[in-house]
Amino acid sequence: VQLVASGGGLVQAGGSLRLSCAASGRTVSSNPMGWFRQAPGKEREFVAGISRSGGSTYSADSVKGRFTISRDSAKNTVYLPMDSLKPEDTAVYYCAVARKYTPTMMAHEYDYWGQGTQVTVSS
Repeated sequence: VQLVASGGGLVQAGGSLRLSCAASGRTVSSNPMGWFRQAPGKEREFVAGISRSGGSTYSADSVKGRFTISRDSAKNTVYLPMDSLKPEDTAVYYCAVARKYTPTMMAHEYDYWGQGTQVTVSS
C-alpha cells in the first residue's frame, strides 16, 4: 500500500486546512485508518482515527471539536478537515493504515504510513 498525504500548508491561527490521504496498491476499506502528527523535538502522537466502515471516529482530546476525520472508500481516501487551528497544531501530519480490524490509537499497530505533510500555524 502506498499512501500520499496532501493539503498541508501555512495558515494563521484560527484558520482551516483539509488534509487528504490517498491510498493505492490495494483497497484500504477493510482497515481502520488514522492520522498522527509529529512536532519538532516531540514524539509522534495520535490525532484521529476512523473505523473500517467510517461509522466510528475517535480523536485526541487536543483536537476534539476542531478536527473531524472521514473516509471515502470509493476513492480509497481518508480526510482530516482541521478548523480553529492553533500554533500548537504545527507538525508534520501522517496518515496510516492499521494492521488489525479494530481501531487503535497506538502507532505500532499501524503497518503503512504516508510521507507526511507539513502544517504550520502562525500566531
